[in-house]
Amino acid sequence: MTTEHVLVTGGTGMTGRRVTRLLRERGAGIRVGSRSGSPRFDWHDRATWDPALEGITSVYLCYHPDLGFPGAGATVAAFAARAARHGVRRMALLSGRGESGSERAERAVRTEFPGLAVLRCAVFAQDFSESFLRGPVLEGTVALPAPDVPEPFVDLDDVAEVAARALTEDGHAGELYELTGPKAVAFAEAARLIGEASGRTVVYQEVPAEDFVAGAVAAGVAEEEARGLADLLGEILDGRNAEPADGVERALGRPATGFDEYARRAGAAGAWDR
Repeated sequence: MTTEHVLVTGGTGMTGRRVTRLLRERGAGIRVGSRSGSPRFDWHDRATWDPALEGITSVYLCYHPDLGFPGAGATVAAFAARAARHGVRRMALLSGRGESGSERAERAVRTEFPGLAVLRCAVFAQDFSESFLRGPVLEGTVALPAPDVPEPFVDLDDVAEVAARALTEDGHAGELYELTGPKAVAFAEAARLIGEASGRTVVYQEVPAEDFVAGAVAAGVAEEEARGLADLLGEILDGRNAEPADGVERALGRPATGFDEYARRAGAAGAWDR
């Protein structure tokens, strides 16, 4: 059991919920950083930062909508500097693999907090079941502004376990973990595997960026966020991330979870039931 007191920013999101659960299992004290939390936390309201950091020993940094978005790096680095002044001992940063903006942000944050553990992630498998790709799966067509490239999708349960260890154990300070699945899976193959697991017919289609943005906005995504996401996907889904990395195994001492296992598990849990 641990005596850490952890601030989980983005604590109500896909990774934050998982990290919070695992930290509680380890006996850590948890403060969920969100605009609805107590004390309230908002990346864009610096007056909320000090109350959120009071008494905290470890911090999980998860910036929404993405670390690679303009201005994110400067904001998170300023927060890391504030955390260091509060005596925070451990910090883990959720980052994106192959994203030039995210890598600049990593460097900025590490300048303020040299012991930072960076969790540089491939595209999340759970994007298909818990995020912006679930609706398209239910409609039967996953349409993205990218060719049918191979991607070693990472399971968020693996990411959360790495984060929980980095926030409560020695030996992770200063580490860069590139977190991926054990092998790359093309989007068309991912769609097929999800179809098998869900009992649906699901296909992949490459579409122009403007069509993707229009579809995302129609589904309720803010236009600025949709355009930022289209730009990000156009950057990283060019095959640059096709080679799997060993970050999960280095951090956890076990193989990463495969996309086929994720799809079977999500399907059995009813992730794609209407």
